[in-house]
Amino acid sequence: LSKKNLELSPKGVINDWRRFKLESMDQENLPPAKRELLRQMSSPQKPKDDSKANLNRKMSVQEYELLKEEDEGCLKQYRRRCMQEMHDKLSIGPKFGGVHDLDSGETFLEIIEKEHHSTVVIVLIYKNGVKGCEQLNTCLDCLATEYPSVKFCRIDAVTSGAAERFSDEVLPTLLVYKAGELIGNFLACTQNLTEEFFATDVEAFLNSYGLLPEKELPGVEDEEENDVE
Repeated sequence: LSKKNLELSPKGVINDWRRFKLESMDQENLPPAKRELLRQMSSPQKPKDDSKANLNRKMSVQEYELLKEEDEGCLKQYRRRCMQEMHDKLSIGPKFGGVHDLDSGETFLEIIEKEHHSTVVIVLIYKNGVKGCEQLNTCLDCLATEYPSVKFCRIDAVTSGAAERFSDEVLPTLLVYKAGELIGNFLACTQNLTEEFFATDVEAFLNSYGLLPEKELPGVEDEEENDVE
């Protein structure tokens, strides 16, 4: 993070970064002069007689030198926090995180009609013993954990009450809905995949039609583990 980049950033971001830096530092072990500088950095509206000028001021050399210390780790934490806050603001609708087993055609219709308008609903219609059904079931279990904002469901073709329509030749079938509307209809969908396919292949197939949202951000603990590695 260079001084030039800091100065060219929006002033509100600079002040937010100052406050974050203040909160993340161990002030008990800092020299008194640095503690006082951090206090001033965290309160840009002071002194009262020059609040506007102080708020809009550029970062001083002292501040820059202080912020530069141990900046790499602190900056990662700050960036992670900003991304999480942005994600929380943009994320709407319920969260799931697992595949829902539907036990009747009525339940199937209820899921489609009553789900949140922003939620993508992906329904797998399968039948035990039909090639590809078991493997696709396993793939959906994986994808449901990676896309918790998507409602993944599955229903046996016989249980659905539409076994004649969903014969073995068109299974497994993936149906995709949003706001009650069918936006994806893939009969015998494993024909679009290789003989041995995985969750990433199913993900790529759905993404090729723009049916999956952006992946959830990794948790703070996950990022910290990656940093250690």
